[in-house]
Amino acid sequence: MSKQRAKGTAAETAVVRYLREHGFRYAERRALHGTNDMGDITGIPGVVVEVKNHAKLDLAGWLAELEQEMLNADADFGFVVAKKRGKTDPGEWYAVLPLKVLIEEIRKERT
Repeated sequence: MSKQRAKGTAAETAVVRYLREHGFRYAERRALHGTNDMGDITGIPGVVVEVKNHAKLDLAGWLAELEQEMLNADADFGFVVAKKRGKTDPGEWYAVLPLKVLIEEIRKERT
């Protein structure tokens, strides 16, 4: 396994553990799907979770990837979890999503 893939696997595993500890007991790493990628973590219906562990942030690229994965998964909600340098607790990492996705979720919750 490449060093980058090992870093990604470790980050995904940490996020799954964090989600399970916080009430998402069915969260698990998703098998690779190639061109029809639907995110890195499954087990939360209608939600795509993409996990990134890179030295440099690439928000535009990651959000474009997330939007395609949401289409592939037919999901209404999704977010990117980006590891924060120097932090091992996923609760301290970044969660990034397009504003339009956030607004739609807030509207659902308020109606």
